[in-house]
Amino acid sequence: MVDGWIILDKSLGLGSTQGVAAVKRNLRQAGFGKVKVGHGGTLDPLATGVLPIGIGEATKLCGRMLDASKVYAFTVTFGAETDTLDLEGKVVAASETRPSWSAIEAILPLFTGPISQIPPAYSALMVDGERAYDLARKGEDFELKSRDVTIHSLQPSHWDFPNDREVPVADLTLTAHVSKGTYIRSLARDIARALGTVGHVTMLRRLRAGPFDLAQAISLDKLNEVGQGAPLEHVLLPLEAGLVDIPALNLDPEQARAVRQGRVLTGLPFDDGLYWARAGNVPVALVELSGGSLSVTRGFNIADVAE
Repeated sequence: MVDGWIILDKSLGLGSTQGVAAVKRNLRQAGFGKVKVGHGGTLDPLATGVLPIGIGEATKLCGRMLDASKVYAFTVTFGAETDTLDLEGKVVAASETRPSWSAIEAILPLFTGPISQIPPAYSALMVDGERAYDLARKGEDFELKSRDVTIHSLQPSHWDFPNDREVPVADLTLTAHVSKGTYIRSLARDIARALGTVGHVTMLRRLRAGPFDLAQAISLDKLNEVGQGAPLEHVLLPLEAGLVDIPALNLDPEQARAVRQGRVLTGLPFDDGLYWARAGNVPVALVELSGGSLSVTRGFNIADVAE
């Protein structure tokens, strides 16, 4: 059995499902047979960067990755807005206006903290049973509801501003730490409009997704080495690497057996909240503690070799 994470540094043009397929193919070529594989958050083909891919029991945590905050670097090119809000679409609005650094500095705080944004028409959201991007491609008119998201931080990727803050800016690269559900393309659109112009995303790179960042990510070439005989442990992170943001709860052998059987433990002297329970170094379950009682949120079917 193979359980854990491969963090792919997704390359330009590769879809998230293609990344999952590449992991499946390399595991099969390496002799691991049929293994459950899933990704923890879609990245558009025109985006690059951190794509967490869960393997085996780690796929049970992919939903947590979808809910996790993320960090992106992105470039807004001013002067044209496209229907997709990125390089892929056709221009639907143009402007000769280019904002100054002083205007940019003044506007960024307005996009930090809780904000409301309308998702891009070209998104995977469902509208009356169909994907928004399918309706957009057919040229149909529809409206997407605004959603509340949180921009934890938003700043230029470098602070090497010119002495003259009124110099016009053609391209602006920002780093954003955002909550789940945030559309960077919408953020770029709204920043440009607030600056009295229009713009679209010309570069998008995910630097972090939940607990995973680029330092843990591998290239597709490195992944392909596994299919050619390289040791899997050189690229595989343990399942618990996706749980570093919550505390661990140590169980004795009897408690671990009870949890694996789905029984509720009582009288535990710990604070209420979410934990990951372990027996020694073996993850047992994602659990919820309330009033000293422990209940299983998600169990992990990982054998304890010590038993």
